[in-house]
Amino acid sequence: MAQIFTALAFIVGGVGALILYYYGTSWIIDTVFADQVAPDGRVIGSREKLRESIRPWLFVGPALLILGVYLVFPAVLTIVSSFFDKDFRQFVGISNYQWAFFEDAEFWQSIRNNILWLLFVPAASTALGLLIAVLADRVSWGNIAKSLIFMPMAISFIGASVIWKFVYDARLPNPGAPIPDQIGLLNAIVVALGGEPQAWITLQPWNNFYLMIILVWIQTGFAMVLLSAALRGVPDETLEAARIDGASEIQVFFRIMIPQIMGTIAVVMTTIFITVLKVFDIVLAMTNGQWETEVLANMMYDWMFRGGGDFGRGATLATIIMIAVIPIMIWNIKRFQDEEANR
Repeated sequence: MAQIFTALAFIVGGVGALILYYYGTSWIIDTVFADQVAPDGRVIGSREKLRESIRPWLFVGPALLILGVYLVFPAVLTIVSSFFDKDFRQFVGISNYQWAFFEDAEFWQSIRNNILWLLFVPAASTALGLLIAVLADRVSWGNIAKSLIFMPMAISFIGASVIWKFVYDARLPNPGAPIPDQIGLLNAIVVALGGEPQAWITLQPWNNFYLMIILVWIQTGFAMVLLSAALRGVPDETLEAARIDGASEIQVFFRIMIPQIMGTIAVVMTTIFITVLKVFDIVLAMTNGQWETEVLANMMYDWMFRGGGDFGRGATLATIIMIAVIPIMIWNIKRFQDEEANR
């Protein structure tokens, strides 16, 4: 009960403070920059434009302050930390970057795996989401199917990893001993069909794809929802005209539907791209980077918080991930600007 009352107190206090701030700042602006009034009541100097130019900045000020303190400052500090040693005491220049690019083989393994994730997960998630969005709209129980497919989005990455850990679980037999009962779904099916159980997440290089399937399972629902909404915006008249002209359903799909929702497809793919670059939870929970499944974010976590901690190298890896995200963000912003200019 004490925690509930504390939470309620913070909610009420926070909302009250915001209301007081907005009304208070408005009163201060109206008072300090009031119009100049003659003794007879006539306005001889209006400051309305000045007040309206200041007011938005006061309203967005708290948000900008919070973003600066909790987003911009940590990012700048991370970049600075990448040029220092593990204890942030001695300036080492670009030594940490030289270590990453020229001395550490695990770094290049992480780069390779991240590229595999980038090539497979966004494409597979978007393709499956689009396929399901198209097919679900053609059956009466399509909304139920969409709800079931979207459900993994409500599960955390760690929770999803635990679920799939049971799917991939393997109980391997000792030499000459009978095959033990399998609790892993995949191995249970394999054994039921007469096969041998496999330690799936140790099979290289396929184990990377087994981990990617988890993220595809999660992100397909996200892609499906956005693409389904976009498909509903395609004019029925256009589709009917194409069918009357003799276009098959496959031609309608590839030549009519996809071109008209290409903007949404780009949004979905770039969002998943950024998610993939930050992927960490799944690898940590499933393999912890073993069996050549290491990725940059998990490697960063290892260097920063394990083995004694090396904040310099951890910050270097974090900076590399940040730099890798920037081109995608720039492209996305430019695309939005082009769309706004063409409207």
